[in-house]
Amino acid sequence: MQLKIITHERIVFEGETDELVIQTKSGQMGILKDHIPVTTGLDIGVTKAKVGESYKYFATMGGVFQFKDNMATILTDVCEEGSDIDVTRANAAKSRAEARLADNTAKIDTQRAQAALARSMARLKAALNK
Repeated sequence: MQLKIITHERIVFEGETDELVIQTKSGQMGILKDHIPVTTGLDIGVTKAKVGESYKYFATMGGVFQFKDNMATILTDVCEEGSDIDVTRANAAKSRAEARLADNTAKIDTQRAQAALARSMARLKAALNK
């Protein structure tokens, strides 16, 4: 099946894949060739694609997934391939978000801090192939 991952800025990936695991709003979903057509919202998480004998991991920051006629399309605002992610930077972002959430005295936007934590965790999982 064909996979295309598209952001506003570029096509992140386009090619054949044998298996796909996505993070939807209601949990993980696996897609194989000849899957029934589906359109669903994506959550912040990791997209795992089997390409040949290996896997590619992508940190996907929400968006929409559509599968029809063996064509999988991901439309997202931000997507990074795991091999391109700066692990040191992602760890620093995770630490900052955790510190913000742990500080009970600070006035913070909790939803924003939780989203920052989720994004950094997705980047780390994609970079570390998990």
